[in-house]
Amino acid sequence: MRKIAFAAAVVMMAAPLAAQTPPQVTSDLTVTLSPQQYRICNDRPARPSWMDEVHPRETYRVIALMELYEIRAWEVIAGTGDCGCAVRFPAWDSVEGEYRDDYASLTQAEHSAMRREWIDLRKQLEPKVREICEAQGIW
Repeated sequence: MRKIAFAAAVVMMAAPLAAQTPPQVTSDLTVTLSPQQYRICNDRPARPSWMDEVHPRETYRVIALMELYEIRAWEVIAGTGDCGCAVRFPAWDSVEGEYRDDYASLTQAEHSAMRREWIDLRKQLEPKVREICEAQGIW
């Protein structure tokens, strides 16, 4: 009886292991980058390439530009009542130009102070923008 119980236990434990297939092992190390998928608006314009190549000590510039990009888009949404993908995620050219002309030469401390002001502005815009975009199903 013990032998039968032991054999049954071994079979019961081995069955799930046998059912699993080993992962496919390949020597192909090619990196395939598929476009990033978002919950909304997958056809967003690409960020400026310098934002991905910036030195880690200069990332505050990237963060500031992203903050400015979002604020300018939200201002248009609040002003027009339109939250279409082209409005919510416009081309980076105008914002990048504004940043380069007005803010790129600022120090890191000046960037931090400026970002605090932008965060306050974004907090003021958010309720109206959220309401508009939720109504259009793009929040």
